[in-house]
Amino acid sequence: MEQALNSVSVVDDVLNKRPLIISGPCSAETEEQVIETATRLAKTGKVDMLRAGIWKPRTRPGMFEGIGTKGLSWLAQARKITGLPVAVEVATAKQVEDALHFDIDLLWIGARTTVNPFSVQEVADALRGVNVPVLVKNPINPDLELWTGAFERVAKAGIKKIGLIHRGFSSYGNTEYRNAPMWHLAIEMKRRNPEIMMINDPSHICGNRTMLQDVAQKAIDLDFDGLMIESHIDPDKAWSDAKQQVTPERLVELLNGIKWRHETTDAKEFVVALEKLREQINHIDDELMQLLGQRMKIADKIGEYKKNNSITILQTNRWNEILERAFKKGEALGLSKEFITKYYDSVHMESINHQNRIMNS
Repeated sequence: MEQALNSVSVVDDVLNKRPLIISGPCSAETEEQVIETATRLAKTGKVDMLRAGIWKPRTRPGMFEGIGTKGLSWLAQARKITGLPVAVEVATAKQVEDALHFDIDLLWIGARTTVNPFSVQEVADALRGVNVPVLVKNPINPDLELWTGAFERVAKAGIKKIGLIHRGFSSYGNTEYRNAPMWHLAIEMKRRNPEIMMINDPSHICGNRTMLQDVAQKAIDLDFDGLMIESHIDPDKAWSDAKQQVTPERLVELLNGIKWRHETTDAKEFVVALEKLREQINHIDDELMQLLGQRMKIADKIGEYKKNNSITILQTNRWNEILERAFKKGEALGLSKEFITKYYDSVHMESINHQNRIMNS
């Protein structure tokens, strides 16, 4: 019992570290691979917790779906050798049971599980009465309610230490990332749950090694609590997700290249200057709201004219004209085309909603 209590204490201390760095192979492949990866990661002095995929949910049958339960003993051995806590992904009650049997220190629920409330509930039920930290990855699709629901199901099972993992979202038309980060969704989740630890998973966002540094840096700039980065002794020969893994030595270079930030400071000059700038933003935001309100009143009038003349709400040519005009002005003002598109799409939909109410009143 004393050993178990000491283990819990060690894990608690690790989870309180900022930034928290979790690393290890995408998949446990052999005992030798797991032990060597863990040993080399421990030697870096940069890693707080080891991870490895034991069960791998794959898109198509016939792909490598993980080594299975026997890999848990390899992780337990790696913990014994390095002194680092270990973490695995679980998706079923049986996997939870097996992981707990080997005293795995932390469990996480993967994106393919988070998307299914029935699966999350099965995992949550298996966790009742257990004192183990659980991290919840965002669902594959960009749905904050599913992410929140998974978090709540785990919490209702009595788990006290819960965190979130942002690993990006599947989206149509995305070509830059394996999973589009959609930072605004992660930021909104942080806003809703400011007291909950959130770490970033650049490996699954990028799907390649070349972009890891940039994504990790952005996560730190956005005040994420840590990073989960996949590491393998021979990434190119990895049995799964080879392109996104790095060697332990390359991981050190990556982490050393990050400019670590602080959420705040007590420096008086900084605080005073920041308050002045924020006050300016508040005034500008107030003016923007007033202008948007005026814009919608004009949209209401247009809706009246369209109603009286039996004209459709959507005028495609007019909308294209507005967008092209906005792109030109936005570029001159240093505003990205992506932002202009999202902003005007939101304004346009609100205008359509206003006109729709007028047309059908």
